[in-house]
Amino acid sequence: MKVESGDFVLFNYTGRYEDGEVFDTSYEDIAKEHGIFVEDREYAPIGVTIGAGEIIPGIEEALIGMEVGEKKEVVVPPEKGYGMPREDLIVPVPIEQFTSAGLEPIEGMYVMTDAGIAKILEIGEKTVKLDFNHPLAGKTAVFEIEVVEIKKAGEA
Repeated sequence: MKVESGDFVLFNYTGRYEDGEVFDTSYEDIAKEHGIFVEDREYAPIGVTIGAGEIIPGIEEALIGMEVGEKKEVVVPPEKGYGMPREDLIVPVPIEQFTSAGLEPIEGMYVMTDAGIAKILEIGEKTVKLDFNHPLAGKTAVFEIEVVEIKKAGEA
């Protein structure tokens, strides 16, 4: 039974940069091995409905035609992944938004805002530049994926 559009698929993955550095995985042992383990995260296969746009196109396209137990490595360019960085997603905010909350902005730090997660790019006298681009925007990623389960469209 092969994955088709409309199917619900459970799959494991490991994502790497082109240089081989692991940045994300659904396997707890691999996360620990590569120093990216997060204590409160549940490491398990993720489930998506193929064709619903729930994951990046490069992985969704690679899953189509795969079978349970099949493994595949897929190279995902920015156009099929997280897109290219956009200048309009770099936003200056008044530094008072940090200082009035008792926070000291640090370059490279990620912060949660009402608009989502942003990386602090630059700290000026009066403003802090926040980057709302995805950390993988503009990067090619390599994913190892393995199909764990397929529920055909219409199955309970």
